Amino acid sequence: MNAYRRVVVKVGTSTLTHETGALNLGRIERLARVLSDAKNEGRELVLVTSGAIGVGVSKLGLTARPDALPQKQAAAAIGQCRLMRLYDQLFGEYGHTVGQILLTRADVRSPERRGNLETTFDALLNWGVLPIVNENDSVSSDEIEHGQQRLFGDNDTLSAVVAELVRADLLILLTDIDALYDADPREHPHANPIPIVRSVDDVLLSRAGGAGTARGTGGMQTKLLAGQIALTAGIDMVVASGENPEIVRRILNGEQVGTLFQKEDRGQKIENREKT
Repeated sequence: MNAYRRVVVKVGTSTLTHETGALNLGRIERLARVLSDAKNEGRELVLVTSGAIGVGVSKLGLTARPDALPQKQAAAAIGQCRLMRLYDQLFGEYGHTVGQILLTRADVRSPERRGNLETTFDALLNWGVLPIVNENDSVSSDEIEHGQQRLFGDNDTLSAVVAELVRADLLILLTDIDALYDADPREHPHANPIPIVRSVDDVLLSRAGGAGTARGTGGMQTKLLAGQIALTAGIDMVVASGENPEIVRRILNGEQVGTLFQKEDRGQKIENREKT
């Protein structure tokens, strides 16, 4: 895992918030500490974060997530401000600067905008800045309304696209489940975890369910689609529980946790690269 120098970490709404919808400040603080320490080791980090709508709903004191698209987008505008202010404060306490990038589907599909994104990411990482990425929910309805039918659909897919944009070595998805299973463990108590995935096929996709929690919009299917993008780009990916952000340190230390998505020859290529 020491060969993974450029790492993208994705955290979902269920990782960032309590069951009440309010921010889980202790968990976010631990996440900032672990990622800051990884940067101190010399790694380059990109954080893809969900949670803008959920944080906005909480800040407004609403009892439930709104149904109407304009209200969801307005909640995202409010929540994104608070979320970034918190990240800026926490990472700043550990001596690191963050920068915000909000993306839409059009930004990635346009060759000119995609090129601008790549050079912006490169500049931020060369400066030692930690880019924090989210879909621009205030102007884009892709994730809010259409789910996995669109390019992003969920920040799982967005994080894989970002990993591809920045030419990452590793993508870590922190989620509300500790691994990929051969069946939904919430419905099948005897389901077995899958330690490694070499390719994403129709059989795997058929086993994936919907959203993991009421607060999140993704499920195993979006993580498999993210894995498909990552594997195609030659990027390793780990799906693991976000309950304790210290798991990022364990992954980077080489522990076998969660599910590793890795092509058959990828490990050998990394080993050869290290030798040279």
